[in-house]
Amino acid sequence: MTRKLKLAECEARDFRNALGTFATGVTIITTRGLAPGEYVGITANSFASVSLDPPLILFSLGKQTYSLGAFQANKHFAVNVLSRHQIDLSHRFARSSTNKWQGMEFELWDFDCPIFPGCVASFECWIHHTYDGGDHVIFVGRVEHMSIDPEAEPLLFLKGRYGHFQAGE
Repeated sequence: MTRKLKLAECEARDFRNALGTFATGVTIITTRGLAPGEYVGITANSFASVSLDPPLILFSLGKQTYSLGAFQANKHFAVNVLSRHQIDLSHRFARSSTNKWQGMEFELWDFDCPIFPGCVASFECWIHHTYDGGDHVIFVGRVEHMSIDPEAEPLLFLKGRYGHFQAGE
């Protein structure tokens, strides 16, 4: 049974658990690092479409995140929407690690942001705007290039667990 709760009386974990009841896709957001030849990538489910005309998407990144400086210093980013077979890739980029790129296969498009093979969709963007979002920075990107695999099944995340969509359910 649901009940109305005053947020001021809830623990932060309760709020996070409530937000976790919304099923999302899983992405890896990438950009160039601060040093030449360096790349940055994070697993994120804070991705959303904003506008079809112009084509805008967004993601948010915690202000305490190590990679925030690289995203703020660059004018471009890429969003890789993961397929159900890319759980290991999601785990790899969810960790803070300096060697997460070791042995990784990816391609670079016009803006030099890593694009992973096997994704449901990928979007290469330039940063249209950033906004203060409380303990996060919201990045709005204008999509310049994209790819889509209409046959691939997306990786989903719900209540702290991975899953996938079954058509017809």
